[in-house]
Amino acid sequence: MYELRHGMEGYPVKLLQYALDRTGKDELAADGIFGRRTAKALLRFQREQGLSADAVAGKLTWAALYPYISGYTVHKVIAGDTFEGIAKRYQTTVAALITANPTLAHRQPTAGAILTIPMPFSTVMGNIPSSSLLMELMIKGLTMRYPFLTSCEIGRSVMGKRILSVSVGHGSRQIGYIAAHDAKSWIGTAVLLRFLEEYAAAVAADGTIGGFRARELYGSATLHVVPQVNPDGVDLVNGALDPFDSFYAQAKAMAAYYPQIPFPTGWKSNILGVDLSLQYPTDWNSIRRTSFQQGIDRPGPVGFAGSEPLIAPENRAMARWTGNHDLALTLSFDRGYANWFIHTWHRPAVTVDLENGAKGEVSPAFEEIYRTVLPILARHLAVNP
Repeated sequence: MYELRHGMEGYPVKLLQYALDRTGKDELAADGIFGRRTAKALLRFQREQGLSADAVAGKLTWAALYPYISGYTVHKVIAGDTFEGIAKRYQTTVAALITANPTLAHRQPTAGAILTIPMPFSTVMGNIPSSSLLMELMIKGLTMRYPFLTSCEIGRSVMGKRILSVSVGHGSRQIGYIAAHDAKSWIGTAVLLRFLEEYAAAVAADGTIGGFRARELYGSATLHVVPQVNPDGVDLVNGALDPFDSFYAQAKAMAAYYPQIPFPTGWKSNILGVDLSLQYPTDWNSIRRTSFQQGIDRPGPVGFAGSEPLIAPENRAMARWTGNHDLALTLSFDRGYANWFIHTWHRPAVTVDLENGAKGEVSPAFEEIYRTVLPILARHLAVNP
């Protein structure tokens, strides 16, 4: 993890501010600038945690902040502990404790047991861009808080970052939701993870999601979510990729051939300059020919279809994942994937456009976007939409 101190700037500082803000003791805007307010909040947190109060975020400080990023912590039960007492101590609820620790649902915890403790706030928030690291931490938090969610790695990006899938439900109807082929549409990652969190919470509480009974959806369909197909590109766009990294330098050099596209915020492709939306076999020759006619004849921020279909490891991972599931329907924020799915599998594919949202600030734009997309996600999960 990053070592941060006063005067530093960038995405790691945003992550630090995000975590400190979620402690509830300081109101910090995640502006990515480690100034006096951030230092003051960090000193306060370090003192409360019994850490060396040096206003430097090192390994021990990040370890203490982990629950405020992932949304959960752990507790070792001691003699006399009860669910009620533990819930009060951590400002959570007995219901949330039992959901996270289903094997203890019908008895009080015994001394020595390790409990998962949900923090008293949502795991998935929209007030910071979703980097590959934050995505992984949020998925870990969701699967710990809701053990009936399962996650797995379906492939690796060019830089070796994990492409993950999260599944929920046990119905025979298989549904796939996919986000962030386009690095600029990173907001789709948080949209899908927020939906997973609200859906899981509704299943646990026997509630509704988007007007549908969650447990009925859970029993009739199995939802598979790939929240971030292009982790390298997302990190580049959001400033989570170190500017001194060789991949960053290579991307910047490629972008120089397309000066009309702002770097890195206008980057859509994977880190090698291949547009993942254009990598699927359907109409690939026509797409590549059109791109060349438009002057896009080399890797870059957008529009380069690659030297052949499925040459990008991210697209190969998605092709394998799709082929391994008998998907009745997919919903994605990418037309290229949707067209390929329809052409290959002859089944419906829904495309939702998040382009306008990706151009704005995360908050409050995220909440508006999510609430608009929520009923669409719920409706297409239903057996009879």
